[in-house]
Amino acid sequence: MQISDKETKKVLEMLERVHREQPEPGFAPEESDAELIRQVTANVMAMPDRDDRVAALKAAIESGEYSVTGHEIVEAMIRRAIADGVR
Repeated sequence: MQISDKETKKVLEMLERVHREQPEPGFAPEESDAELIRQVTANVMAMPDRDDRVAALKAAIESGEYSVTGHEIVEAMIRRAIADGVR
């Protein structure tokens, strides 16, 4: 699953909002936030695999046409770290 900048920003904004509302250590999200988290998680898990995207990337790599910058790699790593921290 690819995590976009837009999705990452939404998650960070949600976490900041929850933290502002309950800044104590070990806080628990309100029930409405917990339900939102459950819904988002279910929606993400229900997304279809991106076999077409994987096949296109594999073909580009095998043909030597795949090119990615260091900056793009760093951005993807940061988004992944943020997403992993939310789990």
